[in-house]
Amino acid sequence: MSDCAANGSLNEALDAFSARELLRLLNDWEFTARRDQWPPDFTASGLPWRQWLILGGRGAGKTRAGAEWVKALALGRPQFCARPVSRIALVGETAADVREVMIEGVSGLLAVHAARERPRWESSRRRLVWDSGVVAQAFSAEDPESLRGPQFHAAWCDELAKWRYARETWDMLQFGLRLGDWPRQLVTTTPRPMPLLKELIVHPSTVLTRALTRENAAHLAPSFLESVIAQYAGTRLGRQELDGEIVEERKDALWTRDMLEAARVAEAPALSRIVVAVDPPASSGKRADNCGILAAGADVDGAIFVIADATLSAARPAQWARAAIALYHKLSADALVAEVNQGGEMVRAVLNEADASAPVTMVRATRGKYLRAAPVAQLYEQGRVKHVGAFPALEDEMCDFGLDGLSSGRSPDRLDALVWAIAALALTPKAPEPRMRRM
Repeated sequence: MSDCAANGSLNEALDAFSARELLRLLNDWEFTARRDQWPPDFTASGLPWRQWLILGGRGAGKTRAGAEWVKALALGRPQFCARPVSRIALVGETAADVREVMIEGVSGLLAVHAARERPRWESSRRRLVWDSGVVAQAFSAEDPESLRGPQFHAAWCDELAKWRYARETWDMLQFGLRLGDWPRQLVTTTPRPMPLLKELIVHPSTVLTRALTRENAAHLAPSFLESVIAQYAGTRLGRQELDGEIVEERKDALWTRDMLEAARVAEAPALSRIVVAVDPPASSGKRADNCGILAAGADVDGAIFVIADATLSAARPAQWARAAIALYHKLSADALVAEVNQGGEMVRAVLNEADASAPVTMVRATRGKYLRAAPVAQLYEQGRVKHVGAFPALEDEMCDFGLDGLSSGRSPDRLDALVWAIAALALTPKAPEPRMRRM
């Protein structure tokens, strides 16, 4: 069925509802929940999952998903469980967070229940009690020992990446999840590169879903999305706080996230020289390395500005040559710099075939990648290189590049192209008379 036909059928069905029925439908979580807010199937990798991990940005609807899940377990909703789950743990960063966010918050447990089914909050005993006898106890990650003793069927853990005693609290909770046929837990958090969270992501009994802030736009002020996306999209903070990504760096990497954030600018000044650098893959096809294609320019004072990343994956020679030439013309660049270690004269030939008039400077690596990259990293440390906007894929390579290359073992194609571009601008004799261009 086409999208138009499907929308037509839906509109016809909705026309049959009264205003009151439509309001009830729009307030029904099982109708309005997004896919990333809906519990996974019973099994993951052939086994019942033990933890459902929602990594999400700020305002992405994680708290609502957690509260609705606990509500469904407590009320025995058939889409969630075979019968009501009677003992539930609620674990947050602090006791105040559990109460003010998970329980009394605008998307918390009290808010998602209709008045007739709402549990009672017994603050002195730090627990929610439903009329059916189901109990949800509140715990703080500041006091892991409070989880020693109680036992549960299920648990909701909120903002695990902020827990003060994350490992100790998590371990104590696991010993308490021992009731029923299927003890399980939901973790809702904006991620940080912490060991426990990384272990949970790859654990065979974990089901991972991701929730992006922009996907919850209907429940957020438009001005909020416009301002934060304009300011933070693609940056380390934006990727973590808006896209729910774990943004990492190696301890032995030549670049750090802080170094790159300090190098970020909104726009470049007038540039006197611009080069497009190409790091061709050794082969082509689906398993080939990327073809790194980066552009950078220099102003009259010698400051370097990284201005474009047009890297291609699994591209044939003619494709990456056309992409490099297109970027060269788009930026009115002065030259193309291309590494020839892998392709030799083939590199020049495919670039000349794409545009014989483009001046191509062939460069050959005589030292290892780390030794070539180190002087460029030093320029960043000196504050002489800036990034115009954000380049997430490139910056991931830079912060994962150590003495033994990338931790994945793959070729650092974007980084190689970056090194060639900056070396051509700052570490080799200057080319022809400058022309001023404003980006």
